Amino acid sequence: MTSSFDPSPSPTHFGFRKVPAEEKVRWVRNHFDTVARKYDLMNTLLSFGIHYLWKRAAVNLLRLQPGDSLLDVCGGTGDLSVLALKRMKRTGKVVLVDINRKMMESGRRKSTHAHLREKIFYVQGDAECLSFGSGRFDAAMVGFGIRNLTHMEEGFKEMHRVLKPGGRFICLEFSSPTSPLFRRLYDFYSFHIMPLLGLLLAGSRQAYTYLPESIRLFPSPGELTRLLEGIGFRQVNYRPLTNGIAVVHWGFKNDGYQKGPSPF
Repeated sequence: MTSSFDPSPSPTHFGFRKVPAEEKVRWVRNHFDTVARKYDLMNTLLSFGIHYLWKRAAVNLLRLQPGDSLLDVCGGTGDLSVLALKRMKRTGKVVLVDINRKMMESGRRKSTHAHLREKIFYVQGDAECLSFGSGRFDAAMVGFGIRNLTHMEEGFKEMHRVLKPGGRFICLEFSSPTSPLFRRLYDFYSFHIMPLLGLLLAGSRQAYTYLPESIRLFPSPGELTRLLEGIGFRQVNYRPLTNGIAVVHWGFKNDGYQKGPSPF
């Protein structure tokens, strides 16, 4: 699906490489076509399995209830959607949107939690131009995907638009470790060990060079908080996970917002 957002003529980043803004979607699609088959396996190996804890913590913060409607943006192979359905006791509606068909197909074929995966509605689409009416979902989430967009702010605006008044939102994304010593070790692992493992195990060094590069270009938690507040989210906050390697951000749609303590 083609986004109605008019792309800037100036270049954007694909990792540290500058590419024309109108071509980034193609670069991202090719990247995930390359890694789709072994995407989940590589995530588990490279994070030593910790990414499952991060995803569970993020979904828990949404406080999903049976019967809720949820949008999983850049949902890929559906791990977050599966956790959400568990939380909703297999009721409600989960719509997964991703621009990459191979990633979604890889998730649909997984044997783990097959009974839940068949309940997910898969939609191939552009996160910067969602094909849903305004105020349709009780909750929206994006996990490790928003930094791949050409215009990240447009993706957040679209998530805000499709939420119902008072709807809940989370963004789970990588960040930089808070400890200086740990950050140096993490940088060495990210830029040297991770690409090597990508070459040996997934057959692509470039794919796992892009990953740490895109993480380093992502806004800091404070910067992202200000961005989300500027879009209209309220009670925006964040929680670092595993010394800040990952951060979960949350907020509410401003329409119908009531002052008071955050349920998170």
